[in-house]
Amino acid sequence: MDIRLIDSHAHLDGVKFADDREDVLRRAREAGVVATLTIGVDLASSERAVALATAHDELYATVGVHPHDAARFDDADWPRLCALFTHAKVRGVGETGLDYFYDFSPRERQQVLFRRQLELAGDVGRPVVIHIRDAYDDAFALIAEVGLPAGGVVHCFTGGPTECERALALGLFVSIPGIVTFKNGDSIRAAVPLIPDDRLLVETDAPYLAPLPHRGRRNEPAYVVETARRVAELRGQSLAELASLTRANTCRLFGLPAL
Repeated sequence: MDIRLIDSHAHLDGVKFADDREDVLRRAREAGVVATLTIGVDLASSERAVALATAHDELYATVGVHPHDAARFDDADWPRLCALFTHAKVRGVGETGLDYFYDFSPRERQQVLFRRQLELAGDVGRPVVIHIRDAYDDAFALIAEVGLPAGGVVHCFTGGPTECERALALGLFVSIPGIVTFKNGDSIRAAVPLIPDDRLLVETDAPYLAPLPHRGRRNEPAYVVETARRVAELRGQSLAELASLTRANTCRLFGLPAL
């Protein structure tokens, strides 16, 4: 079978990969992962993501400020963040969004930076990588108000059928993480069959949320195969078919070359 997957969301710049990053990338290639998007969550991690993508053909980067980091972000650094979009391998804005579960940043500050990054996405012609936790109403309202001229994806989707349908109605892609393999992943599993073939992505969110049978370990891009296998089962598709359509969707959304 031709199993070639893209991990649409990983955090490869962090310290958890400092000792064996090249081995992690090798294992991904051996598992059939032909590309990975490594995601910025603040200025420093965005700069590291760009450096990694520049150094590795199979990596692409996104640049942005996560809601957890919104309170710490210095507005004086905004021009420096925006300048990263001159790099050819920067393919998205984010990770941005709203997180009312942890509330690590004041909600008003999260909303300000989410709006700013939605507007930036229109300016630079890049899709938005969106984090939503316990904040669907406010997040969807902002998206509806500002718009998504270059598209976007709800990454690490943890909602159910209702949230999925609302995301799809806004034109968003939906990216399924390893949680779909967990015992407590019933709501996600119920949503998976509702996603049209042309709106579905898969991801690891590495180093977090490793799918079964790797749960409890550090996650890495090679493990996206297990997530894809479970998603394919839920949709009544072969793994090869699921790999083909999610790969094509990721390339289309993020403007990647055909892989």
